Amino acid sequence: FAFPSPMDTVLFYLLGAYFLFSVLRIKPWLAAVGAIAIAFTSYNFIYIEAGHITRANAIAFIPPVIAAVIMCYRGSKLWGPVLLALFLSLEIRVNHLQTTYYLLIVLMVYVIFTFIDALKQKQLKGFFIASGRQIVAVVIALMVNASILLPTWEYSKLSTRGHANITKVDNNNAKEKGLDKEYAYEWSQGIGETITFLIPNAYGGSTGGQLDEKSHVAKFLMERGGASEIQAGQMAQGMPTYWGDKRFTSGPWYFGAGVFFLFVLGLVIVKDRFKWWILATTILALLLSFGKNFTLVSDLFFDYFPMYNKFRAVESILVVVSITVPMMAIMAVNELLTRAKEIPNLDKKILYTFIGVGGVCLLIAVTPDLFLNFGNAGHSNLVEMLEHQIGDKAFATELANQLVLDRKDIASKDAYRSFFIVLLTSGFVWVFLKKKLSEGVLLGALLVLFLFDLWSVDKRFLNDKSFMEKGATAQQVFQQREVDQLILMDKDPSYRVLDLTSDPFSDARPSYFHKSLGGYHAAKLMRFQEILENQFNGALNEDVLDMFNVRYLITTDPQNQSQRIVRRSTAAGNAWFVDRVSFVKGNAEEMQAISSFDPHKEAFVNQQYQNEIKAKTSNASTTGEIKLTSYHPDKMQYEYTSANDAFAVFSEVFYDKGWKAYVDGKETPIIRADYILRALQLPAGTHKVEFVFDPESHKLGNVLTLISSIVLVLGIGAAIYFSFKGNKKETAA
Repeated sequence: FAFPSPMDTVLFYLLGAYFLFSVLRIKPWLAAVGAIAIAFTSYNFIYIEAGHITRANAIAFIPPVIAAVIMCYRGSKLWGPVLLALFLSLEIRVNHLQTTYYLLIVLMVYVIFTFIDALKQKQLKGFFIASGRQIVAVVIALMVNASILLPTWEYSKLSTRGHANITKVDNNNAKEKGLDKEYAYEWSQGIGETITFLIPNAYGGSTGGQLDEKSHVAKFLMERGGASEIQAGQMAQGMPTYWGDKRFTSGPWYFGAGVFFLFVLGLVIVKDRFKWWILATTILALLLSFGKNFTLVSDLFFDYFPMYNKFRAVESILVVVSITVPMMAIMAVNELLTRAKEIPNLDKKILYTFIGVGGVCLLIAVTPDLFLNFGNAGHSNLVEMLEHQIGDKAFATELANQLVLDRKDIASKDAYRSFFIVLLTSGFVWVFLKKKLSEGVLLGALLVLFLFDLWSVDKRFLNDKSFMEKGATAQQVFQQREVDQLILMDKDPSYRVLDLTSDPFSDARPSYFHKSLGGYHAAKLMRFQEILENQFNGALNEDVLDMFNVRYLITTDPQNQSQRIVRRSTAAGNAWFVDRVSFVKGNAEEMQAISSFDPHKEAFVNQQYQNEIKAKTSNASTTGEIKLTSYHPDKMQYEYTSANDAFAVFSEVFYDKGWKAYVDGKETPIIRADYILRALQLPAGTHKVEFVFDPESHKLGNVLTLISSIVLVLGIGAAIYFSFKGNKKETAA
């Protein structure tokens, strides 16, 4: 893109939202206010700070896709479908399918409401014609992205979003398809936590970093703990101010106090039929975001709605609410600008809305304990953790109590802040209706107020500290530790590293320096996840570490908490010959077999491959030799010598949707061994082996992408041509 990241994402937020309001026939300056309201909601910037750029870009394309669908049903025969195909193509292209899925739920609700309206108006023919055009547009958008969708769909079936191959060894009730419900619901929005839509820090904001040396916690540490001001401030920053239902959070879902006031007012004064679609969509998304906290709706979707159980962190559907709330708010302002005189009892409606919304803010500001308890079920766990660190239960208990006082202060301050923003918003509206403020001044005031309100909250999470200095190199970002330097002294690349100083399967940092067994992926291969659950559940299985070629472990010294390396001499290498192939009947038996075995000598293979294996026993492990000669993630080359036909195991993950093996240029079937590794039946002699990743789905996808992209470009050209031709006719007339 022309602008550096994340500036380009913010521009997409703004332009997409502005286009939506323009399609809704909102005046330009009011559309600009709406664009600010949508673009600067808190999680749009929290996602950027967290590095979820694909999700952020997917959010940015939601408004223009909605706008294009609206155009189609309003009679736009060419531009509507063309723009739908274009924007939906971009939405899918940024490759965050969960956000795209939530967009489809929004559109589903809109189509249902449009159908009902067409039925009432006896205009079903027009509805189905417009729907048909959109189906064509959707097909084009899907085909434009076929090169990424087809391989992704193929992969998803073998990932943790697909079918389980086995249940856990100690758990016969594991799920069979999709994500585990408990895992999917782990990040569910708390029902009471929706107050953050109006008061950002009502639930403590982000998990940590909210307190300083002026906090109750810091003062207590200085007075009772003897800490210096700097030490107390640093310790206070690490205290968890967030006290909601989630294990931790990067920040609250905040839509703006003024925006929320206008949203509530819109529910009262807006007469446009869009109101009911917006309200229904908002309620549905809100209920789904509650997840485990309101299972009536969530379980219905999780168990029966296609593909819904493929996605986790259900609270993220609130991105929909972050769009619908500003939409209703701007429609409310539009009503005030265009038909204020036609709205009965308008003054009372504004006053009552102010009393309701502003009153909640004021009550929480003055008496936060009345609505919020500031201590969740984890409070006792916090006390235990502090006691473990400090060694004094009474001190730990009092320190936790001081944290509760800080949580109250944080909530109270933000409640006062929200009250004054609601007061200003309602005041601007009131003065405008009394003819003491022009339309332009009102819109300018709202734009500045909303930008100030939202950006000042956004900067709590995305600010100067979130960025590196311009020109910073990756080496400056990823500093080598002493243990990394020691491992890198080993110039033989034939090994992997497992870093146990943190959760190895949620930390990707070691992968910058080493070939790592760890790392993070939200949709791992199911077989790899099952290895973790069955072989690394508690103690590490040394035999499995060997077959994964783990030569180095990075551990923490329990005495002084320093980091140290453990060199494992039994790592099997990149590839090796085995003396014996043992067949097993199924996945469960295969998993059980590798729980205790010698991977250097024996390989366990599912009996489905029995006819492809000739050398079931040999002495190749001692007489033969195989070595890696060239490595690239999608192309690996080996050379081997063996006096007899032999069975070779490769320390690479088996994936039959694209990997192909060649022996001296002749394709050879890949066999799955030891539950997850690749293996080959190899002929005697000296030969070359090559693995190449060349999925047929990607080839087909490239062809479909090329064809559909040409169709899309021709469609855009046709729309421009006929628009220009139509304008010329109007000018001539």
